[in-house]
Amino acid sequence: MIDKIRILASIVNNPVTRKGLQKISEFCEKCGKNRIENAIELALGYKEKACIYCSAAAKIIEPVLKKGAESFNVPFEKMRERFSDPYWRKGLASVIKGLAHFGVRKPFVPGAPFQVVWDITYACNLRCKHCYSSAGKIASEELNTEEALKAVEKLDRLGVTIIAFSGGEPLIRKDFFKIARYAADKGIYIAVATNGTLISDEVARKMKESGVGYLQISLDGLKETHDSFRGVPGTFDRTLNGIRNAVKYGFFVNVSMTVTKLNYHEVQAVVELCEKLGVDWFMHYNYIPTGRGGAELDISAEEREKLLEYLCLKNLNSKMSLLSTAPQFARVALKNESSFIPTHFYNLSTSVKELAEFIGGCGAGRFYFAIKANGDIQPCVFFPLKVGNVKFDDLEELWLKNKVFEELRGKDLIEGCGSCVYRYICGGCRARAFNYFGSYLKPDPGCLRSVQFAATK
Repeated sequence: MIDKIRILASIVNNPVTRKGLQKISEFCEKCGKNRIENAIELALGYKEKACIYCSAAAKIIEPVLKKGAESFNVPFEKMRERFSDPYWRKGLASVIKGLAHFGVRKPFVPGAPFQVVWDITYACNLRCKHCYSSAGKIASEELNTEEALKAVEKLDRLGVTIIAFSGGEPLIRKDFFKIARYAADKGIYIAVATNGTLISDEVARKMKESGVGYLQISLDGLKETHDSFRGVPGTFDRTLNGIRNAVKYGFFVNVSMTVTKLNYHEVQAVVELCEKLGVDWFMHYNYIPTGRGGAELDISAEEREKLLEYLCLKNLNSKMSLLSTAPQFARVALKNESSFIPTHFYNLSTSVKELAEFIGGCGAGRFYFAIKANGDIQPCVFFPLKVGNVKFDDLEELWLKNKVFEELRGKDLIEGCGSCVYRYICGGCRARAFNYFGSYLKPDPGCLRSVQFAATK
């Protein structure tokens, strides 16, 4: 694997190669898609006609795809089947575009965010103690339907693979299904982060019809704890009903649990409940003190370490995958010699562990960004630092040249992490550093190694 990466780097990092790839990674006005995406569709036989420039790009891309499949011992036809879904093709186009603009580097930066988390409204039917957006009522200046549809067009033009609608509670917004369908029809994968209380049988069906494929449903403890955490009695039962409907309708279901001092003792019980419910993933959400959530709710670095140890071991005998948004999870997995290395929202097999240093660690400003209800753009939803606005800014320019994004991509710049051997697979949570210290280049206080480093200074 290391030799293959070196060969790829020697080819791609050549200035002539980069210039050529950049030329074919431009948006084609005539075909209405990124030229690389068009070329991939032509090369794989999912499209028959395109303009002469996209057709020429396909002749360049086709042998590259075949060589790539051969390098990883994957039959070309099997690779073609994998890319039958349009969002897989968007993701591949983003990888190639990233190589064109950023080269082979640690960590890897795609040519467009793989995911954009969009707080489509701040209206909410709950009052959660830890809410990063302090949601409740509709905020002033939320994007209207026309503005939201135009935002989808801009994200599609940029090459975004996934839009994750969040809030507030996105299912409260009356035009949600229209916006979701519009994005899905452009080949964008649609995810929804929801509290689950509104997922009736009818709503689950409407989400399916609107192109939604993935549901992240929050469950922050057993009945008494969850109801207290969410601020409304009866929420636990309604959330479980929503999870059951989501499973019933065949969504990819991820149950997320934001772990704080209030529910740390119930993690194992919630994991076991999720196994009984038949969900696909359990996701430990790393607590970040922002919005309504204060630092007093945070668990200690030692408690986080024990939690990640538990999740790591539990993965060995669970039918579902257990993940964490804490970048330190990768370090813990390596320490335990696990059969996987956690990367951003994915447990990577150790058979390709060399890739972990390219795709692991915090993805803020690198694999994703966030959009607030008024269109403001931030590195992530937990990271209240405005870098632009989806209504007014050139998203291509923002992604390729924004100073904040570029600094977030440089793991060697992080205080305390710059000399750590785990910096490329971890690098700490940049939102936690920002919310604790006012600087995204400070250490993550939730990392045990950072705490130990600080103690020696």
